[in-house]
Amino acid sequence: MKISHLISFIGGAVLMLLIAGVNRSEAQAPNHVYELRMYHANPGKLDALHKRFRDHTITIFNRHHMKSVGYWVPQDNKDNLLIYILEHPSREAATKNWDDFRKDPEWVKVKAESEANGALVDHVDDTFMSPTDYSMMK
Repeated sequence: MKISHLISFIGGAVLMLLIAGVNRSEAQAPNHVYELRMYHANPGKLDALHKRFRDHTITIFNRHHMKSVGYWVPQDNKDNLLIYILEHPSREAATKNWDDFRKDPEWVKVKAESEANGALVDHVDDTFMSPTDYSMMK
């Protein structure tokens, strides 16, 4: 993937975060972190990955206090990407919530069932982001 595509995506994601921030309470904790995740789906597995997120993953995220900001796919999507952003109260909370998520019996079952014919994801790029002091979202 070209770096210009990644920069364009991040710019768009930040814009979406800013728009979402306009509707949020001013009481939001100042130390929130945002997690940018890019899933590189294996060939022929992107639809199954979308189904798993749509039907199961987001519900399990919610149970483990992992707040979905948004989900995207590149318009040309030559790289079979699913991109999303999660909001966490802190980096430590993110670590705990991911640990709890990975141990969740429903997740273990859903993952195993969805990957009965092979892994859906080749690899994940993961970046934690903090708002700048001039960001509308803190």
